[in-house]
Amino acid sequence: MAKKAKKSIAKSASVEKVIDNAVAALTAANSDGEKAVAALSKTAKTLTAEGKRFSKKRATLTKRKKTATAKVKRDGSADAKKLLKTTIKELAAVKKDAAKSSAAKAANAAELAGLKTSAKRTKVYLAAITKADKVLNKPKKKKKRSKKRAKKAS
Repeated sequence: MAKKAKKSIAKSASVEKVIDNAVAALTAANSDGEKAVAALSKTAKTLTAEGKRFSKKRATLTKRKKTATAKVKRDGSADAKKLLKTTIKELAAVKKDAAKSSAAKAANAAELAGLKTSAKRTKVYLAAITKADKVLNKPKKKKKRSKKRAKKAS
């Protein structure tokens, strides 16, 4: 029958080192998360502005297309037809770009939401650890000897 190897007992220094490494990793994760949230928030702001710009351009081109269509129906000149054709091409390009921008914005929003929850968790964990360390590292209060005990001793 084979003997089981004895498990070594953890030393206080190694346990302390593991705890310090874990706190350092949590602190690093918190700072990395906050930086990522800031960067993605900036990107989200840019994508929102871009989306508004595409929307405005699309509305303008739609109006231009409507007036160009009416003009073609009225006189049917080559210039009017050319204007209508270019407007339709521009409108299609703007719709395509708006779709790409919208997809990028949705992906960014999903990633940003995940990062925000992770950043919130790490922040709360660090606050709790800091509070616990404060409580655990308080110096012990010295008890005052009462007068009655002092009299009994003498």
